[in-house]
Order: sequence, then structure tokens, then C-alpha cells
Amino acid sequence: MSLARTPEQWLRVVAWFVCGAAVVSLGGCGAAALPCRLTAATLKIVPVVGHAAATPFDMCASAID
Repeated sequence: MSLARTPEQWLRVVAWFVCGAAVVSLGGCGAAALPCRLTAATLKIVPVVGHAAATPFDMCASAID
């Protein structure tokens, strides 16, 4: 078994470290509110009804914070 890593494996390791650093920097409440914020941001892309559909998720994130 070789300990050498391919560039793809190094990229995967770096990606995990970046994701971990992002979650740690959010803190406790920020990490809990992240799914609500991501869903709201995704819904806001939808024309006409996006902002109305995202309102409950924005309120969810505000309640968690």
C-alpha cells in the first residue's frame, strides 16, 4: 500500500478541510441555521414566487439565530 496520493485525492482532502473550516467559523447557531439559509437562497432564484416561498425559511433561520 502506497502512501502517495493522486492529485484528485489531495483535492478531496483540501475540500474537506475547507468545508470543516467553514462550518467551524459559523459557530453553533450559524451551523444550525445553515440549511434554512441555503434553502431560502435557492428559492429566491425562482422568478415571481421565489421571495414569497423563501419567507418561511428566512423566519426559520432568524428564529434559530
